[in-house]
Amino acid sequence: DEGDLTLIQYNFRQTQRSCRHQQRQQATSHCLRPQANDKPAHLYRMYNHRRRTSTKTMATRACFAAFATSGVRTGAAFGLGSRSVVRSVGRSAFASSSGGAISSLSLGDRYTTQSPLASSSDRYQSTPFQLRMTNSDATVSPPRVKTAEAQVSEDPVSIKGWVKTVRKQKTLAFVEVNDGSNMGGIQCVVPFDGVDEDTLAAIDNLTTGCSVHATGLIVNSQGGKQSVELSASSLRVVGTCPGETFPLAKKRHSLEYLRTIAHLRPRTNTIAAVARVRSTLAGSIHSFFQGEGFQYVQTPLITASDCEGAGEMFRVTTLNTDDVSSLPRAKDEDGKELPGVDYAEDFFGKAAFLTVSGQLGGETYACALGDVYTFGPTFRAENSQTARHLAEFWMVEPEMAFADLTSAMDNAESMLKSVVGEVLEKCDEDLTFFANFFDKGLKNRLKKVVEKPFVRVAYRDAIGYLQEEIAKDPSKWQFPEVEFGTDLATEHERWLAETKFESAVFVYNYPKKIKAFYMRDNDEDGGETVNAMDLLVPGVGELVGGSQREERLDVLIEKMKELGLNEEDYWWYLDLRRFGSVPHAGYGLGFERLVTYVCGIENIRDAIAYPRYPGNAEF
Repeated sequence: DEGDLTLIQYNFRQTQRSCRHQQRQQATSHCLRPQANDKPAHLYRMYNHRRRTSTKTMATRACFAAFATSGVRTGAAFGLGSRSVVRSVGRSAFASSSGGAISSLSLGDRYTTQSPLASSSDRYQSTPFQLRMTNSDATVSPPRVKTAEAQVSEDPVSIKGWVKTVRKQKTLAFVEVNDGSNMGGIQCVVPFDGVDEDTLAAIDNLTTGCSVHATGLIVNSQGGKQSVELSASSLRVVGTCPGETFPLAKKRHSLEYLRTIAHLRPRTNTIAAVARVRSTLAGSIHSFFQGEGFQYVQTPLITASDCEGAGEMFRVTTLNTDDVSSLPRAKDEDGKELPGVDYAEDFFGKAAFLTVSGQLGGETYACALGDVYTFGPTFRAENSQTARHLAEFWMVEPEMAFADLTSAMDNAESMLKSVVGEVLEKCDEDLTFFANFFDKGLKNRLKKVVEKPFVRVAYRDAIGYLQEEIAKDPSKWQFPEVEFGTDLATEHERWLAETKFESAVFVYNYPKKIKAFYMRDNDEDGGETVNAMDLLVPGVGELVGGSQREERLDVLIEKMKELGLNEEDYWWYLDLRRFGSVPHAGYGLGFERLVTYVCGIENIRDAIAYPRYPGNAEF
């Protein structure tokens, strides 16, 4: 027969009939037979009629025969009924279509088609089908395997990723391919005498950074650096990468340089490892709180409230700030213009900002659902260029009703032990890399977090320990002046955690004047301190900050007046104290600080995909 041949043998195992129109009373497979003339036949098609009230799920073992020539795309060989949706339920995914065609399938796959008006009854048994295609437009690939999950296989598999290194010898080539799922990737061994001409041509064009698709068998490796490798039977270049202009040459780059190419730095070992650890940490945080019965609440990013009372907030406005003369001016009762802008004419009818915390919103739900947590981005317009601060960062903020400060410390300790333990279990390869290149004592330090109880010390006592140590040699300290009321610096925090206690440390009962307005005053010292705590960890310093919230309405109003906060902006927050107030507590965990702590890296700008800080909002 003329043209490329596509052969799919098929056999319906079970069918069911239903109709909406007279002409669709029977839903059958329909074959357009090849014609006797010289012109190529239409493709064979399977039609699935659409029903108004029930699902038609069609699964077949086999096979369509279709004849195609250069003028017909075999990608359209499987025309499905109007508005059908194709879903993969087998080993690898294939195209979804709304009235369109399946563009690629894989050997052994199962598939269903489902009407948009679907119910779970009326299903057919799904069975495997086999494909043999020769038309270049309808390629069939073995199932894709991630390099982290590669195991010895009897059947061909596909590896897709980016080339790290290429070594060519007389009879074969070694291509290291990494798909981002692990540190090492996989070595593809390509024998020159066992592949086609296209593969040989692809090998000649391989460069570091290009993307490839390799197929073959996964076998035990002959080398000592990896346990398995891909014995490739085919290799294709998906996307080229000119070596002379690719900014990630095969050498070690500084983290400072990599920040200038943040869109490419995930291809490096360091940033890719950070991303995998960050992903594991995020998942384990959700798992912990869900397992403890907490409800996940998404609080708003745009707010009119300054949670911390520090005023370091990014303003959100739609007013035309490029034309200052057009800005509406604030006026007094007599209509006289005042300094400043009248934000009543802005989008939200008042001044609005990016939030510095989800805590206040979390409290409202805790006072209804009991235990909740938020996990999302927060923003702070602090003009800081240190390695510990970002303008945009993520916070984990649980809130617990009917709880005090001890409850918050207990929960924070359990959470940190849980998530660090999960990273130790799941990310050993990445942690080994960080231990080799950044912090040799990393794993031991993380194991101590999991195994050793956290120390708890009152702020007054911590100040005493510091004063005693600093007195020995004040010249060793950047901030030697320490007294009651001092906001502890990083060097003070790290000394307590790393030297004094050699453990994670809760410091609690801080002076009222250095903490936020919503923290509950301690009755035992006349309100000189508040029921607040910070968790200090070796290598970082402060990792968690929390408190018991002030649940007494009169006390809270008085504190807001002292700080010059407008009660009207917090009317809803005060309502929590008016209607069924309860003791409640919570804390905030800086997620990027947790990432730097677990990875052993120093700069927080390397713990997030695209760091935002003063003077930088690139990418």
